[in-house]
Amino acid sequence: MATSVEKQSHWGENAKQFLKDYGWCYAFIALPFLLFLVFTVYPLFSAFIMSFQEYGILKSKFIGIDNYKYLLSNDIFWKAMKNTTIYTLGTVPVNILITFFLSLMIFPLNRRSQTFFKASFYLPAVTSGITMSLIWLWMFDPTQSGLMNIVLGWMGFDQQLFLASSKSALFSLMLMTYIGGHGSGVILYLAAMGGIPKSLYEAADIDAASWWSKLKNITWPLLKPTTLYMLITGVIGSFQVFEATYVMTQGGPNFATTTIAFLIYQHAFQYYQFGLAAAEAFILGFIIIVISILQFKYMASDVEY
Repeated sequence: MATSVEKQSHWGENAKQFLKDYGWCYAFIALPFLLFLVFTVYPLFSAFIMSFQEYGILKSKFIGIDNYKYLLSNDIFWKAMKNTTIYTLGTVPVNILITFFLSLMIFPLNRRSQTFFKASFYLPAVTSGITMSLIWLWMFDPTQSGLMNIVLGWMGFDQQLFLASSKSALFSLMLMTYIGGHGSGVILYLAAMGGIPKSLYEAADIDAASWWSKLKNITWPLLKPTTLYMLITGVIGSFQVFEATYVMTQGGPNFATTTIAFLIYQHAFQYYQFGLAAAEAFILGFIIIVISILQFKYMASDVEY
């Protein structure tokens, strides 16, 4: 019995000493951790439960996996999946290449010029997405006052219904990302290029390597971690595209620009089908997680200079 008491006393002394040494650390993280539980974990858990319910404000009914079964057999859901996939495949790789070659052109410039171009390209990123969508809505205006049709008129082409045609509406939304939105990628690529040792390029010059050979064998391989990061964040962002669809097309015409994120919004805030919207959100989250894991598995690698 005395041995047990001694062990408890020793444990108590160790606990007191531990709290004395590290207790203030846990006190600092207690509030952020509590906020994380209240505003992230609890809503996530509640939404997961909601996805198995026919949810109502006053009363909810548990319906099992009926919401998921309905979505997997719904044509509009698969149309939204198709649109989102096309948008992702048509924007993410193209934008990474555009960003990469913009960075290649900016990197040889002096520091002041680099700063100017980085600020210029990054400026749209700090502008509200709603504001940018409204500007592009004016640019795509099908009348003679729309900037795109003005330019086409100067070139001798007929006016186009960019957003009013199911054939061109989705591409018009993709075109927005091609022309703008490269600022953060340019900054990341320029920072990564600055971290590549110059000795590698000097050795390549001694071997009389061409510009293309240095780009292919030095620059691009050593930028692979940055490219992977941009690929993953780009895919996540493209699967969550919402603002442009909401402001410019409302998912039309004929569901041509309806994306998963916009469909979630419609079910939750237009039709008040919160259980269905929660199920869609978890399907979207599952897809994003699987794609991210596959990208890490097949593209991640240890890079040493």
